[in-house]
Amino acid sequence: MLRLLTAAVCLIALVHRLFWGLSSQTIAGRNFLAYLTVESNIALVVVLVFGGVVALRRANDPRWFSVALSLVLTWTITAGIAFALIVWQAGLRGIRVDVPWSDQVLHFWLPAFTAIVWTLTPGHRAVTWWIVPGCLLFPLAWGGVTMWRGPQIGWYPYYFLDLRQVSGFGEFAVTSGLALAMFALIATVLALISRISPAKVDRAASRREGKLSRSRKAGTATAT
Repeated sequence: MLRLLTAAVCLIALVHRLFWGLSSQTIAGRNFLAYLTVESNIALVVVLVFGGVVALRRANDPRWFSVALSLVLTWTITAGIAFALIVWQAGLRGIRVDVPWSDQVLHFWLPAFTAIVWTLTPGHRAVTWWIVPGCLLFPLAWGGVTMWRGPQIGWYPYYFLDLRQVSGFGEFAVTSGLALAMFALIATVLALISRISPAKVDRAASRREGKLSRSRKAGTATAT
C-alpha cells in the first residue's frame, strides 16, 4: 500500500510540475518530457504501481522488481544531485532559479524516501552487479536524443549540454563524464545496500536455527 501511495504522490507532483512549467510560457515549460528527471519519475510511478500490486499478493519481492526499482532510483537520485548542483551554481552566479514544491518532491524527497523504505523493508532481493553498467543505457540514450534535438529547437534541458553555455567541448565532455560516473556510483551503492537486507538477515538466522535444530536432533539420536 505504501508503494501505491508513493506512486500517487509522485504522479501528483509530476502533474503540478507540468502545469507550473506551462504557466511560465517558456520553451522549457513546453518541453516538460525532455527532462531526465521527469522521464525517470514517470518510470518510478510505473515501477511502484507494479511493486504495490506485487506486495499485496506476496511477502517477498521478485528479483525483477528489485532490479527495476534500483535502476530507476539510480536515475532519480543522480538527477536530484545534479539539480542541487545546478541550483547551487546558479546562486553563486546571482541567477534566480525558482524551485516549486513539486520539483523538491521529485528531485529530493521521493528518491530519498523510496530508497530508505526499500532498504529497510524486509522482502527485497539482492541486486545483481550488472545494474552498474546497465544503469548507463538510459542516460546515454537520453543524452543522444537530447544532443540530436537540441540544435533543432535551440534549447537543452541542462545548461552543461549546450556548447554555447560552456567553455567548449572539453568542459562538456568532462561534465558529461562526471555525470555518468555519478550514475555508476549510485548504482554501486544501491547494489551494496540491497545486500544489507532485513530479509537476508532473517533468512540467515533461519538457516542457523535450522542447522542448530538438526544438530540437536542428530545428537539426541546418537545418545539414544
